[in-house]
Amino acid sequence: MNKAAEKKKIGVLGIIKRLVPVVCCAAPGFMAVDIMVSILHGISWGLQTTAQQVFFDRVTELSLGNTALDQVFLALGFLGCANVGCQALNGVSNFLPTVMNGKIRGKLSFGIHQKIARLSPVMFEDAARLDDINKAEQGKNNAIGFVNIILMILTFYLPYFLYMGGYLFVLKPILVVAILLVFIPTTLTQSLRTRIFANLEDQSAPMRRKCEYFESCITSREYFKETRLLGGFRYFKNLYLDTLDTMQKIKMRSNMKVNWFELSMRMLTVAGYCGILLLLFDALLKQEISVGAFAAVFSSIGSLYNLMEEVICRHIGSMSQNIGTLQNYLNFLELEEESGSVDKAPGWGDVVLQNVSFSYPGASTPAVKNVSLTLHKGETLAVVGENGSGKSTLIRLICGLYQPQSGSVWMNGVDARKLTAKARYQDISAVFQKYQRYQMTLRENITISSPDREWDERTLDEVCKVAGVEQDRVTFPDGYETMLSREFGGVDLSGGQWQRVAIARGFFKKHSMIVLDEPTAAIDPYEETRVYRQFAEISKEKSAIVVTHRLGSVKIADRIAVMKEGRVCQVGTHEELVHIEGEYQRLWESQERWYE
Repeated sequence: MNKAAEKKKIGVLGIIKRLVPVVCCAAPGFMAVDIMVSILHGISWGLQTTAQQVFFDRVTELSLGNTALDQVFLALGFLGCANVGCQALNGVSNFLPTVMNGKIRGKLSFGIHQKIARLSPVMFEDAARLDDINKAEQGKNNAIGFVNIILMILTFYLPYFLYMGGYLFVLKPILVVAILLVFIPTTLTQSLRTRIFANLEDQSAPMRRKCEYFESCITSREYFKETRLLGGFRYFKNLYLDTLDTMQKIKMRSNMKVNWFELSMRMLTVAGYCGILLLLFDALLKQEISVGAFAAVFSSIGSLYNLMEEVICRHIGSMSQNIGTLQNYLNFLELEEESGSVDKAPGWGDVVLQNVSFSYPGASTPAVKNVSLTLHKGETLAVVGENGSGKSTLIRLICGLYQPQSGSVWMNGVDARKLTAKARYQDISAVFQKYQRYQMTLRENITISSPDREWDERTLDEVCKVAGVEQDRVTFPDGYETMLSREFGGVDLSGGQWQRVAIARGFFKKHSMIVLDEPTAAIDPYEETRVYRQFAEISKEKSAIVVTHRLGSVKIADRIAVMKEGRVCQVGTHEELVHIEGEYQRLWESQERWYE
């Protein structure tokens, strides 16, 4: 927790130092052009003031007979070129970001997805880490605008203010000091905004994620049948509205606090602005500046004031409001990744668990406790036990999805911690009870498990036969090209049919080990028996793990591991365990009548 807290204390300079390279490297060519155009644009704004003074002075001199008419036309040409050039550069400056930002946004989104892929899957069991991901998405969206503002301040506003500062200093040094003093109240306001809105983002992120979840419970296809039939719509609607109301109240309090302070500071700023105009008028009366200089500064002081206020109130204000999301984005990029360095699998062999223990984030008791177990090469192992006994967690440890907090998992003699995710998973296939229903064609639903594998229709026929996917024209009118989604003009499948498709997907991937984690829950026992027999046939000479509540199917296994309260309490064959008093015998006797 201390480390996480330290990460949240990233200062503005630290954010700039770390974020600018990330964004700029996403589109370096566009950024270089944008910076050059922005610098010229800022200088062109200052040149307009100089051009106005030259023109007004020439007109004054012409009225006094001190210059010729051609000098006035030259000054007018200079003024016209300055204005046209400024407007042209303004158009280019507005156009470039529209093209550039889209490319940068895509690169940053891809970077977030790559980062997520490198995180340990156990992080998705942690509510705080899910909040981090949600915050990172918000921060990514604001990062581009933040960097654009920083670069705009440095390349457009700063050259302009430096030019105007030098110009005013030459005319009357006190004018520069007065302008700086006017914006001190505004600067103080933005400092307050930074602190308030950083705290606001930390409070809002968990509630925003709750709102998204409640909204999905109301509107998504996954939930709508149960929500409507059981009358849960109003319940989730109230939860959504209550959470949204709480979030809006927090935002309202923060905005009210900032706005009252800002109103007070603005009154001081306006008073200072009037003082500057009086100083300028006094200098003209004392003949410290020319009429042309007075006219140029008088016409430009409004633009100078507006641009200064735009920088502090609009741009720096926007930065301060989003500073919390940017800190979260950078903190997300620094989340600890899986540290495996061996990216080539050592070939398939035994999987050995040595004194393995694992606890989920925030859990008070371990899900798996001090388990030592070996899955031999070519062996079929069944894992059984009651709900909550730790079966699924044990499988995730064997597959390398989770790393144990104590003990070790060895894959063919290599510690799984040293293997990259790609190396751990490339020889493993699996079918889970909570399978995915991809809104794609039947072919894509199957081949997505191994998109680089060469295949033909005969290969698909084989895996469909094993999984029990029947190719009738009623269910699949377009064969393998049938779209499995009514939302996209296709068909919908029953739960059992979807489960068979998921099993076919698991069988399609080339593997040395396959896991069936209760994948037949929606299939009747007779069909389940057929699937497991086919499974046993195709799993010969391969390692296989079967997790099931239905003990009638575990007879296909070479060995059975019985779990209770996170521990492996028994290991043996069905014939051995059913005649030994213990957990397996108790479970078998409770289900025996199903198989008579």
